[in-house]
Amino acid sequence: MTTTSDKDTGVIRVICVAHADGSLTFDLPLSAPAGTAHLLLKARPRKGVPDPAVRRLPFEAAGGDRVRAVLDPVPALEEGRWDAFLVREPDAVPERLAAGPLDLRVLVDGGCLDRPSPVAVRIPYRALDGFLAVRAWLRPAHAETDRIAVDGRATTVTARLHGTELSESAVVRLRGRGSGAERTVRPGTAGDGRGFTFTVGHAELAGGDGTDVRYWDVDVVPAAGAAPVRVGRVLDDVADRKQSFVYPATNAGGRLVRPYYTVDNDLSFEVNDPG
Repeated sequence: MTTTSDKDTGVIRVICVAHADGSLTFDLPLSAPAGTAHLLLKARPRKGVPDPAVRRLPFEAAGGDRVRAVLDPVPALEEGRWDAFLVREPDAVPERLAAGPLDLRVLVDGGCLDRPSPVAVRIPYRALDGFLAVRAWLRPAHAETDRIAVDGRATTVTARLHGTELSESAVVRLRGRGSGAERTVRPGTAGDGRGFTFTVGHAELAGGDGTDVRYWDVDVVPAAGAAPVRVGRVLDDVADRKQSFVYPATNAGGRLVRPYYTVDNDLSFEVNDPG
């Protein structure tokens, strides 16, 4: 497997490999690097964050006309999306790097291993414009979904908690986005304090009691008074689930209810009128 530069555009394509220890390697088709050349990961701007974080990764020779940069498992990347650039010298304009082959095989079954707190995740991916980016999550705890089963009246979710454990008082909470509305469901728990299942009745979300909420976000509260933990799916090789994991909508009292993944791969429910 080799990388190539696009001779017409000058864009450099990168091989990115995820490793079992949590590190990422970036291979570029360049001759031996100058001492100041480096790969730059830059967080995309976020509301309320005036100066996006950056991470500078030095190059090392990787054989032939190739160099390699390594993103170590620690320190973790801040949560968000990070774009990859080549910086050839201190005052040079950073050059966007195109995504070449992505070897993410070790991430596929990432949800099978229990993660300590904080739960740190990074998934390289090809952005819509073809450039290389890394999606990162960094949370004190995380509830990873597994199976989501939708029938005519309810959705049943199987999940596993990482970074903390469930107590006997644990509840799953659905919060109406932009409103004070809440619904709680008592989960069924596994004996190890991590695995759990819960069922959400669609009629409870459809507004039959006069509550008009379009989006319901799903948390698990592991113990009375504990901080809520967002439910979603991030511990595999899929950086963006919203458009590729689509669940059916069912009619509940004249309104359509369906589970879906948000742009952050978090689990929510959407309520719409038919038509």
